[in-house]
Amino acid sequence: MQRSIAWAALALTLVAAASSATAQVQTVRVGWCAKTISSAAAPFAIATKLGWFEKDGVKVDLVPLPGSTDCVKLVATKELQASLPSVEPLAIIRPQGVKAKFFYTAYQANIYGIAVPESSTVKSITDLKGKKIGVTSMASAGVIVARALAKQAGLNPDSDISIIVAGESAQTAALLGSKQVDALSQFDTQYALAGNAGAKLRLLDHPEIKKFPSNGFVALEDYLKTNRKEAVALARGYARGTVFALANPEAAIRILWEVYPQTRATGKDEATALRDDLITLQARARNWGYEQVDGKRWGDNVEANYQAYLTWLLEQGIIKTKTDTTDIITNALLDDVNAFDEKAVIAEAKAYKAK
Repeated sequence: MQRSIAWAALALTLVAAASSATAQVQTVRVGWCAKTISSAAAPFAIATKLGWFEKDGVKVDLVPLPGSTDCVKLVATKELQASLPSVEPLAIIRPQGVKAKFFYTAYQANIYGIAVPESSTVKSITDLKGKKIGVTSMASAGVIVARALAKQAGLNPDSDISIIVAGESAQTAALLGSKQVDALSQFDTQYALAGNAGAKLRLLDHPEIKKFPSNGFVALEDYLKTNRKEAVALARGYARGTVFALANPEAAIRILWEVYPQTRATGKDEATALRDDLITLQARARNWGYEQVDGKRWGDNVEANYQAYLTWLLEQGIIKTKTDTTDIITNALLDDVNAFDEKAVIAEAKAYKAK
């Protein structure tokens, strides 16, 4: 009898311990601001696979969405704890009382811009008058960027250009090939995906937006106060995953395939699938580095760059009221986010052998 009681007590203890461990890991739903999870999501996969998120007490649920506008809206309505949108939707919605901030800039250099087929006669933004510009969705920041660039070039964005949905990847390439769209206002990884699908593209030159920040982690201010630990864990895991992916891109892709198996292309042999995903990853990796925009650490929200972008958006009529950078960014979490051994992560990445 005593032995049975002891076994029962041990079982209860183990159950309680397991329940306690589960309770300590909080699920954080994060908006991925594109319909398709691509190899650019490798940092999330790496932090998941290597247990960095779980060790810091979080489980990240990546939620694909049509674009940055939806990413910001769902954070505002608390359907998501955080998301990874571009700057413009938050700058637009902030004056409406949405108290949310960027707490980690993930894509430091600007990932957006206008691309045309290599054979196109379009040489500058002004040549887009009367042209159809394809975006991934009408919720994408590509819509906002296209309108702003048109306005800056002296075009009327309401009448001189047409913005239509061109979808993603192969669909985009097909519409370009059939000349149903003349240009694209998408972003780095989508251009890589379209290229992998056969579209030969040429980016128009617009150096004025080069240092404008692109996407970063956004959360409500209240969430950052009451769930600071989870926000730091999310950003730190992502930062470590970024460092790993830069150090060993092939391992990053193989981990991505394991964690998000839907990202591995069907109908391609392994070597081709790996090559194409590496092209997409490298397109995004070029915009991860903080040094190129005068940042000092991973996730740095460089105030001067944000202010320059907000001023430009105001000049182009995208935002209607003057917005200060402190209204939409905070660097308060970044000391904790960067509290990891970068050299150790690089060494681990280089030594990693994907199965």
